[in-house]
Amino acid sequence: MAEVSELNAAPGLRARISEAEWQARVKLAQCYHLAAKLRWTDHIYTHFSLRVPGDRPHFLINAYGQTFDEITPETLVKIDIDGEIIDDPTGLGINPAGYVIHGAIHRARPETHAVLHTHTAAGIGVAAQQQGLLMISQHSARFHRRLGYHDYEGIALDLDEQQRIVADLGERNALILRNHGLLTCGRDLEEAFYNLYYLERACVAQIAAQSGGAALSIIPDAVAEKAALAFDNGIRNKKYLLHWDAYVRQLQRNAL
Repeated sequence: MAEVSELNAAPGLRARISEAEWQARVKLAQCYHLAAKLRWTDHIYTHFSLRVPGDRPHFLINAYGQTFDEITPETLVKIDIDGEIIDDPTGLGINPAGYVIHGAIHRARPETHAVLHTHTAAGIGVAAQQQGLLMISQHSARFHRRLGYHDYEGIALDLDEQQRIVADLGERNALILRNHGLLTCGRDLEEAFYNLYYLERACVAQIAAQSGGAALSIIPDAVAEKAALAFDNGIRNKKYLLHWDAYVRQLQRNAL
């Protein structure tokens, strides 16, 4: 097994891949580093994935054993839709649960290019609640009638769970894995990141509000839907790119 100090070295990788794949690797590595800065990690145990541009259904995911802040464009593992490793510069392989979850969505939804999955304290806290995400904040209103739930079946190692993950996600771009964590996706990485930002913030707000012990003010359905439609319009116009670009600038300035 490669030592951590060796994991940034991938001689010749850039020369043997397309420029489009290289740019995808750069962007996904940035996403991992942003998640590390934002404390959205569970050490080495969660995963983000991004489809490789091109005709073949390959996607990139983290090597099993790297922390998010260690990941570089060169160390990302490329696998196919069946979970077979195409390119693994680290020799570490991947988390099998990562393939079960991400492979299910990439196979079923080819238009979905990015899938992000986290185990944050706030995300797990809301995932453990029977009522799930409550409409108590503008951030949660973003997901009014736009959020799926998938019941916990144990560690995601069984391939037959894939069909139920896909069914519970449906056509939505956000899913709460009960007793487990959060999952978002998007047509591109920036959209998936935007969705995760809002879902994570909604969960943080819910846990904070519940900790106060006072009765919660629930947003009426009509008002929550009005807010959600406004968010939908912004997504159609790709306003989330402003959000992503600003975060990348902060990352480059080391201002997070």
